Amino acid sequence: MFNSLSDRLTATFKNLRGKGRLSEADVDGTIREIRRALLDADVALPVVRAFIGRIRERALSEEVSGALNPGQQVVKVVNDELVGILGGETRRLNYAKRPPTVIMLAGLQGAGKTTLAGKLAHWLKSEGHRPMLVAADLQRPNAVNQLEIVGERAGAFVYAPEPGNGVGDPVQVATDSLEVAKSKLHDVVIVDTAGRLGIDEELMQQASDIRSAVNPDEVLFVIDAMIGQDAVKTAEAFLEGVDFTGVVLSKLDGDSRGGAALSVAEVTGKPIMFASTGESMKEFEQFHPDRMADRILDMGDIMTLIEQAEKNFDEKETAKLQKKVESGEDFDLNDFLTQMSGLKKMGSMKKMLGMMPGMSQYKDQLENFDEREVDRVEAIVRSMTPAERTNPKILNGSRRARIAKGAGTTVTAVNQLMERFTQAQKMMRGMTRGGGMPGMGGGGGAPGMGAMPGMGAMPGGGANRKKKAAGKKKGRKGGQSGNPAKRAQQAQALEDKKAGKTKDPVGSAFGGVDLDGEEDFDMKNLPKGFGGMFPGGK
Repeated sequence: MFNSLSDRLTATFKNLRGKGRLSEADVDGTIREIRRALLDADVALPVVRAFIGRIRERALSEEVSGALNPGQQVVKVVNDELVGILGGETRRLNYAKRPPTVIMLAGLQGAGKTTLAGKLAHWLKSEGHRPMLVAADLQRPNAVNQLEIVGERAGAFVYAPEPGNGVGDPVQVATDSLEVAKSKLHDVVIVDTAGRLGIDEELMQQASDIRSAVNPDEVLFVIDAMIGQDAVKTAEAFLEGVDFTGVVLSKLDGDSRGGAALSVAEVTGKPIMFASTGESMKEFEQFHPDRMADRILDMGDIMTLIEQAEKNFDEKETAKLQKKVESGEDFDLNDFLTQMSGLKKMGSMKKMLGMMPGMSQYKDQLENFDEREVDRVEAIVRSMTPAERTNPKILNGSRRARIAKGAGTTVTAVNQLMERFTQAQKMMRGMTRGGGMPGMGGGGGAPGMGAMPGMGAMPGGGANRKKKAAGKKKGRKGGQSGNPAKRAQQAQALEDKKAGKTKDPVGSAFGGVDLDGEEDFDMKNLPKGFGGMFPGGK
């Protein structure tokens, strides 16, 4: 999602890097490229004009011209405005003081309301609620049956008293559902309403009648993220007809442009609350404007990664691993397997790695990454005996041949895995220095990427690491520059760091931009139970 816009903006800002002063021509050129990037992303023209106007005004002000690094300051300005255009602050659901909380879904046919109803129910269950789905779409063929299947997948009760296919009164079904929810102790009711291929009076009247009958706490407008400029017209029509309270973006994973997201919140003044980012029930997330702006600008989304890890990693196993490492014991293949299982639960590895800062430069490697490689690695480890997992040093040639045969792979693949595992062990021994993912063998550069199966040679792993080592042997002591001025600068930076005057910048495509003026991200500040995911965490 937002790939097109992200790539264009990243390329634009690279031209500003290192400039001590920005001329008006530099600002105009940057703004011109931003405008083209937004239009290519299918953002509505009125939104583009307003957005560009605000950026121009701030970019030409003393805020930028007086900054020590004006290029980074322009990036900060664009980031701030992106957060604003996406809704500003994270908007959470309003729950009723006395249950049940009623959430009504509205939108055109084909926008993905029914599937999204199931995803929302699944998400609410993970938050500790007992949701109930209501089949109030009685017009579309098999809509009731589809909701029942979706509800079964989500593990939620579905109230469907009418067969649908043109039979039944949707207003009566929605009204009766409230009493059913109270009797069955469901604290959230999600009403799936009918849509149309286009906006018409009958659709709006029915949606308005249902709203009047159930008096929902939230009315969520579901919109297909791929419809581009039409998103604005559709959103304005539903705002007038139903007066929705929030927006949900469906199929956000299917569109690399994302213009709908940047247009709807600005035009309607209503916040984007959720986004559907894939086919499975788990690929549904709360929408955070600040995090999405960081993703667009290739600054990563570490907080979402942390939240996903906290949900999917076993806290007891994580604490056990942390104590083991702190006591000086070696990270073994049983620990490796535990970490791999936790990572698999987090969902797509491509999406997870894509949330790392500065990943746009590894886009080709990410695209070529085969998700099945993780399963192949797991199969190799599970083909080992308990003794072999605990003490990998006993893996001689015959044992490796047996493991390869049991996993349905080659000895070469087993050898490559053991190489990565050795890297992971070394990294875990020095985990207080930070960087990378346990069980994945990352070093410098893109965290954890170098040793990921199927990722090829990348910074921090494999061939590149050997090249770097060879380069250090040939170069000057401590990686010093041959330029005397630069060498003096390096020495000063080292002294400052030892004195605690500087901080290591967060990795980003723009050289560690500190957007909010707050303390940079530190692995030691990770939440409790996250230590198994990143070294230095607790």
